[in-house]
Amino acid sequence: MIYKIRNFTDSTYFTNALKVTIAAVIPVVLLSFFGKFEIGFTIALGAIFTYPSDIPSNLKHKINGLLVTAVLVAAVNLVVNYVYPYSIIFYPFLAVLIFLMSMLSVYGQRATMVSFSALISISLAFANINTGWAMIQNSGLILLGGLFYLAISLIFHYVRPHRYIELQIAECIKLTAKYLKLRGDLWTIDADKKAIIEKQLHLQVELNTIRQNIREVLISNHTASGSSNQNRKMLIVFISLMEILELALATSFDHDKLHQKFDDHPKVLLTYQKLAYNLATSLKKLSKSVQNQTKYISTHKLRGDLNALQVAITDYENGLGKTTASEGVFMLTTMLQYAEKQVEKIKIVERAFTLAFNSQDFKDKDKDLEKFLTPQNYPFSTLIQNLSFSSTIFRHSLRLTITLLIGFIIGHILPFHNDYWILLTIIVIMRPGYGLTKQRSFHRIFGTIIGGIIAFGILSLIQDNIIISILSILSMLLGFSFTQINYKVSATFVTMYVVFIYGILTPNFGDVVQYRILDTIVGCTLAFLANHFLWPSWEFLNIASHIEKSIVANQNYVQEISSFYNKKGTISTTYRLARKNAFIEIGNLMASFQRMAQEPKSKQKQLPQVYKLAVLNHSLLSSSASLGTYIQSHKTTSASLAFNAVVDTVIRNLDNAIALLKENDLYLKENLPKEDLAMRFTELKNIRAKELKEGIPIDEEAFKLKMQEAQLVIEQLMWLTNLSENILNTTKELMES
Repeated sequence: MIYKIRNFTDSTYFTNALKVTIAAVIPVVLLSFFGKFEIGFTIALGAIFTYPSDIPSNLKHKINGLLVTAVLVAAVNLVVNYVYPYSIIFYPFLAVLIFLMSMLSVYGQRATMVSFSALISISLAFANINTGWAMIQNSGLILLGGLFYLAISLIFHYVRPHRYIELQIAECIKLTAKYLKLRGDLWTIDADKKAIIEKQLHLQVELNTIRQNIREVLISNHTASGSSNQNRKMLIVFISLMEILELALATSFDHDKLHQKFDDHPKVLLTYQKLAYNLATSLKKLSKSVQNQTKYISTHKLRGDLNALQVAITDYENGLGKTTASEGVFMLTTMLQYAEKQVEKIKIVERAFTLAFNSQDFKDKDKDLEKFLTPQNYPFSTLIQNLSFSSTIFRHSLRLTITLLIGFIIGHILPFHNDYWILLTIIVIMRPGYGLTKQRSFHRIFGTIIGGIIAFGILSLIQDNIIISILSILSMLLGFSFTQINYKVSATFVTMYVVFIYGILTPNFGDVVQYRILDTIVGCTLAFLANHFLWPSWEFLNIASHIEKSIVANQNYVQEISSFYNKKGTISTTYRLARKNAFIEIGNLMASFQRMAQEPKSKQKQLPQVYKLAVLNHSLLSSSASLGTYIQSHKTTSASLAFNAVVDTVIRNLDNAIALLKENDLYLKENLPKEDLAMRFTELKNIRAKELKEGIPIDEEAFKLKMQEAQLVIEQLMWLTNLSENILNTTKELMES
């Protein structure tokens, strides 16, 4: 229990919540001593408005983002107060303002959070409409609060400059360990392969998010201000983790075939599985060590596990005889070599946290790093291009604008106590997707009711304002801490915080609880109905785009692998970018599938085909990684015409799937006849035999390496061909239905 509490208080979520709580509480407490509570509270609001845009990035982007947010939330508060008395123009102006603030989301994640802050500022402007000098003063205090939050955030940054990235790296190590554990599960006899792959796909979504956070900070810092020793060390760890995952994917043989071959020899499978589990356990323990800032001591003898696998392979070969066991030995030897590479990468990660940093580990890896970041550009043309119903953000902005106007009118017509709570609820829970809006609606209603009941009960028993103030600060801290972890719990604590504040300010706090629950229910209902009926963004409308992007990313990855096999040399930046994009797009496809699964049954169109395509693309990525990893780590022979012909077939299949998704039947290409393709595989098998007969005399070890290469390359090419055909056929089913 103590360990969990310690981890929670050291987490990024708690740290961020602590920053905004300190920035909000200090002005209120200080100014309350001078009888200026309202001024302190307004400054606190400015800090709370600015806080959402404090997302992972380098220091320059952090400062710029927080400054823009602080100025914008103060400005929108001022213009709302200024225009409010002019009822003729107020409603059209409010609609345009809400729409424009919502459309800021087209510029990416940070802009989305700036947009959110501006919308919150608009809604809470109606809590206290001012005129004249008071209006300017109020906006100035909000700006001051935003700047104060910026100062607090910078203090946290300089006190623990590397802690955020350490925690993100620790989380990435933990998720990578989970992935390795799942890969190990595949070696269990009678393993539920479908369930394991589904877990891997869900994990890929999480890995995408955490990696993007790390890239934003590490690579931005590296390119903006040069590379400090700590930054370089973290980059080594991050790149090594990427390579460990690629190696895990590379052990992507046809598991059904492997089980048929080795189920009668369980020692081999169990020995490899033990190695895979120990790799995962080593990373998991390392993750805990980084998170807890304790000295890491490796307890697993991974070299011993590698030796045990080598012994198991030898026993298997001796038991069956060299000729009979040759195919199995080649497979197992390749798996052993991949595992050796993984151990090497894990040792690099361990050394980064336990020994003196060796800059040679990073040699040539920091080239073109900025290409792995999404460019931070904000051209006006991007906004113009999104002003159409084909844009999800445009539809969401229009939907949000209309819903807020309806909520505002309802709040004015009906006798609501605090009508701005309706607007606040709509802004907080309404998302472009139906599923998340529905989920957050239920969580907010539940949290509001439970929080109101708990706070009401506490206020009924305790009247001491000091105790209530302490409880309100704790509720605020926990409410912000759980926002990203558990929204239901977050809504509970935020409601308690609001009720406690009113409990201090007014004796009729019971009415506050009732009205807050009522306002929340109205806001949630409006948001839910709007997402269902006002230009809904059903996932099936966008799923073809996600499938296409995943196929294109896989196709580019295969092409880069083929190019590398033909040209040899060092791994190019385009190869690494293609690999990165393939990982990202399979995660995006799975995230889209998850959103579709949350929508009404009537809108879950072709759900089985979508899931099948996600699995097939993941398998294609695995097979590609296997081929690419083998070519990188072995001295391979020249690529033959037969190899290129088979790769062309895979590319052609994927091209045809893309053409179908785009509904461009005219661009469909003819494939090689089955007989011709079979002949190519036969040709590939014969090439090695011919080389061995006609070539220079070769020792047994070199012979084994050539035969291993021939088998693995042919095995993966056959699988790539089958997978690409399945992707094409499933795409046809999807488009026809």
